[in-house]
Parts: sequence; structure tokens; C-alpha cells
Amino acid sequence: MKWMIAAIAALIFNIQYSRFNQFSIEQISPTPTVTVRKSFVLLDVPFTSQAPFGEWGDPRHQDGCEEASALMLKCSMFNDQCLIKDGIIDKNYAKREIEGIWEWEEENYGSGVDTSAEDTAERIIKNYFKFDGYMVTLLHGYEEIRDELAKGRIVIVPVDGRGLNPNYTAPGPERHMILIRGYNDETGEFITNDPGTRKGEKYRYKYETLFNAIRDYPTGDHEPITERKKVMIALGK
Repeated sequence: MKWMIAAIAALIFNIQYSRFNQFSIEQISPTPTVTVRKSFVLLDVPFTSQAPFGEWGDPRHQDGCEEASALMLKCSMFNDQCLIKDGIIDKNYAKREIEGIWEWEEENYGSGVDTSAEDTAERIIKNYFKFDGYMVTLLHGYEEIRDELAKGRIVIVPVDGRGLNPNYTAPGPERHMILIRGYNDETGEFITNDPGTRKGEKYRYKYETLFNAIRDYPTGDHEPITERKKVMIALGK
């Protein structure tokens, strides 16, 4: 009789322990984290045209979109080193910096004309401005750009500018670079600092319009473009 009582007691204990253990596991299981992306982002990036005084006949400015985009990045990351007023980089300062970058490129690489996304990042952002917090990645959809902006990272993209912006001198630059500083899901637009026009501050492009225009180009003096590779430079502190 005693062994039967002991067996029944053990059975009851095991059942209760099992239920307690199951309950405890359910109680301490972590709640899954749900990340909600912001529907609007506008990063603090000052603006300059690549030709601050409209000097489009000067090749240092006519082809200075990479230099101007990198300068805007630098003045956002290290604004205490730049002359900025009301979100605009001082024209004299911008002119000197763009020309200085170009001349440094000529001295170190033989030319400042047309640098690919990879070379813009390595030569100007890393080697000239001494900033290596960037990555150059292939793009598969505009959502990837939006995700980087949501993380607070500035994005620079190479584009085929022909027909992209009505403020360009027609037909527009075949090789161009644009800085993207934000987006608005409600309107479906990227917010850019486009150095190719004096009206480029906070210039908006529809998501698909800008994404379709993205196309890298080879480094060199208007070298032939043989592929349509979509890339971005994403940068942050």
C-alpha cells in the first residue's frame, strides 16, 4: 500500500512540476521586437552648388559634382570646420574647397574628371577628407536607400542626369552625383541636395524616378559607360 501511495504522490508531483515549468518558460520568453521605420526623414546637410558663382565654363565646376557632394557630406559631419549660414555653405568657401579637391586629385591621380562611386569614396571622402565611415554597395531597390536614411546615414548616388531635372542645362549631365538627405513616404519622394543646380537644396525626386536614374560610371575623362550598375555610398558617424 505504501508503495502505491508513494507512486501516486510522485506522479502528481511530476505533473505539477511539468505544468509549472511550462508556465515559467512561457512567462520569461522575450517579446519579439518590431522595428517601425520612420515615414519622414530629413538629415541636417548644408547645400552648395558645384558652381557656387555660376562658373560652369570652368571644368573644375562643370565636372565638380563628386567634389561638391563630398564637401556637403564633410560639412554635415564636421560642420565646425565649414562656413555655413542658414543651411548654405558660404560660396567663397565652397568655391575654394571644390577647386582645392580637384587640384589635389590632379596632383595625386592625374585628373579630377568623373570619379566612380568607389573612387569618389576612396579618393575624396577617405583620402582627402580622412573619413572612412562609409560603405559602397549595390542597389536592388529604392527601399535600400530609404533604410540607410532611416538609420541617419547620408547617401550619395551616381546618376544619368539626362532629362532628370528641368533646371539642368539640356539635355542634362550623363555623369552626375547627387546627395540624398531624406525621404517622405506620404509623397513618395527622396529629398536631395543636388549640386547640379543652384536650386538643388532639398530638391525632391519621386522614389522610382531617382532610382531609375541611378547608374555608376567609370573613372576617367568621360570614359564609355558599358553597364548600368546601381550603387550607393552610405555614410554616417
